[in-house]
Amino acid sequence: MSEVKTFEFNWGGRPLKIEIGEVAKQANGACLVKYGDSVVLSAVCSKASETTQDFFPLMVLYQEKLYAAGKIPGGFLRREGRASEHETLTSRLIDRPIRPLFADGFSDEVQVINTVLSSDPDCSPEMAAMLGSSIALMISDVPFEGPIAGVQVGYIDGEYVLNPTPEQLEKTRITLTVAGTKDAINMVEAGAAEVSEDEMHGALVFGHKAIIELCKFQLEIAKECGKEKVKPLLFVTDPVVDASVRAFAEADLIKAIRIEDKLERYAAIDAENAKTLEEFGKKVFTKNLGEIVVEDLDAKKAYLDQVQHTLDNILYTEVRKMIAIEKIRPDGRKVDEIRPLSSRIDVLPRAHGSALFTRGQTQSLGITTLGALNENQIIDGLGEEDTKRFMFHYNFPQFSVGETGRYGAPGRREIGHGALAERALSYVIPDEDSFPYTIRVVSEILESNGSSSQASICSGTMSLMAAGVPIKAPVAGIAMGLITYENDYTILTDIQGLEDHLGDMDFKVAGTRNGITALQMDIKIRGITYEILAEALAQAKKGRFEILDHMQNTISAVRPELSKYAPKVKMTRINPDKIKDVIGAGGKVINQIIEDNNQVKIDIEQDGRVYVMHQDVAWVDKALKAIEDLVREVELNHIYTGTVKRIEPYGVFVELWPGAEGLCHISKLAIERVEKCENVVSVGDSIIVKCIKINDKGQIDLSRKDALIDASKRQKSTDKKESE
Repeated sequence: MSEVKTFEFNWGGRPLKIEIGEVAKQANGACLVKYGDSVVLSAVCSKASETTQDFFPLMVLYQEKLYAAGKIPGGFLRREGRASEHETLTSRLIDRPIRPLFADGFSDEVQVINTVLSSDPDCSPEMAAMLGSSIALMISDVPFEGPIAGVQVGYIDGEYVLNPTPEQLEKTRITLTVAGTKDAINMVEAGAAEVSEDEMHGALVFGHKAIIELCKFQLEIAKECGKEKVKPLLFVTDPVVDASVRAFAEADLIKAIRIEDKLERYAAIDAENAKTLEEFGKKVFTKNLGEIVVEDLDAKKAYLDQVQHTLDNILYTEVRKMIAIEKIRPDGRKVDEIRPLSSRIDVLPRAHGSALFTRGQTQSLGITTLGALNENQIIDGLGEEDTKRFMFHYNFPQFSVGETGRYGAPGRREIGHGALAERALSYVIPDEDSFPYTIRVVSEILESNGSSSQASICSGTMSLMAAGVPIKAPVAGIAMGLITYENDYTILTDIQGLEDHLGDMDFKVAGTRNGITALQMDIKIRGITYEILAEALAQAKKGRFEILDHMQNTISAVRPELSKYAPKVKMTRINPDKIKDVIGAGGKVINQIIEDNNQVKIDIEQDGRVYVMHQDVAWVDKALKAIEDLVREVELNHIYTGTVKRIEPYGVFVELWPGAEGLCHISKLAIERVEKCENVVSVGDSIIVKCIKINDKGQIDLSRKDALIDASKRQKSTDKKESE
């Protein structure tokens, strides 16, 4: 048996234990992370690339086993299936800070697999997995230039909280995940309840201080357990090939790069690349197979890969020089200038709400659909949340960038962009008591040249307003970029595709006029300083306000009424003990109400909330009255107007409403003495009665006599006041 080495740390007031050497010993590196009662196995495996290539095949997986929370999976097979949305988002969350810390040109296949074996809601398994990923890489022979660490930060009553518990998350105004090295931040994911730029910046600084301590802890572990790192075989271009390509293509390629229109620019760059590859593809490589000499296609491919790499480097360097030194962007804008904006609403006549938002060559069609609460999303995972009534889905068809490609289930990028937009808007969505609907917003990207997720937030906001959803405030999103060149840097507002692809940072900020609601940052360099973060936040605020001005010119306020095609919902509250009366034996009563009211939808919650939905509000009102009559309770000494249903020698039975009937004794039928009930009333008459008694069995005694006397007294009092 191998020796097990254990390392302990106090992480946010909770015990953290790292165990190395007992499990997954055949992996390049593995560790067991125990954070409270959360247990995560992180394992790293690497496979040497047979040839150098200008591509790094890194895979990061986060897998939740439902036994970790004592749950059995749903579905027919009763076993874990494809990755859930949460697992996909967490995998991306871990990948993003790790990826920049491998050397440029490294092309070995690397897989980082995190498996949640036990889940403690108070000790985040997601953060344990991020830490475990870094530790497993650090102790392996894989040439990882870490460590990195990540923490969650909350903001409660003006105080920052490290790794908040689920109970604390219900109170926090900021829900932030921040990752980085001991030197700088390199990944941010956040949602916030309209907080200021200063409050968000403070959260980032607070989180990074905790990251520094975790990185020091990992360096101690690596010093004791780490393997010697392999020397990476990097993709490099032969200097002779590089010089030859530059002499042939550089001047014309630079001219193509400086064309302002995206499609024209890309067409010119593609044409120059194709011309260069064709020219250099004329070179013949051969190899001997015994007495036969054949063309060496592998050598030719490797040679042309180097040619393409030089062409890519020319593009990379020229764009960065233009922006950082000349302050010229590829499309001619100033560094803080937003592309032209246009938008309109009611694009789709039958949708409950729709809006088209265009920013430059990025265009999003936002569509809002309203449904019954029982149409919410059911979540099968380790968390306590099991349903979701607000959903935002993002679709990115290949035609939006003029290409062919894969169509099918949404990929990681689509899931990630949808989750970011959902987070940004979730803070302004009304609660279900004030707006009892399931809400789905879909963004269809019709054209893309960068910042499509932020365009989705804008189109989604306007579609919600057009649908009549009473959001707290409009939300706009903007993507910021960063270009570093030697000792200089430039922050860009509203980056386009080329600036995103060749830049150092994609920093997305969404919010209202009152503050930030969502934040996401990815960078390709080792990290950025606090000063750059603060500058980017301030520049993003200016751009966000400009976009909000435009949106509110298109639709100034939430529509007061829902679309005629949207279902209408009303809510009432009943005594939970009366739920059984509304449902009836085998659902007989509620099914009859549905049938009698043109197939309305009825949702009943355990706390007594009843929601009734139909496209025609008249049917909603009728069904609600039927339900309220079923659960309505007769009040002692209260006067009602009822209908005589049956006459007996000793009195009459009066229906106050369907299901509520009482006896008015003959002695209580009139002020004067009554010999026979039929002398005073007939079946079907409407009479006023007063409830004078309710016995233990719920039987009701009524009095027409007392009701008439009370009415007479009230009339006399009124007459007296009028005469005075």
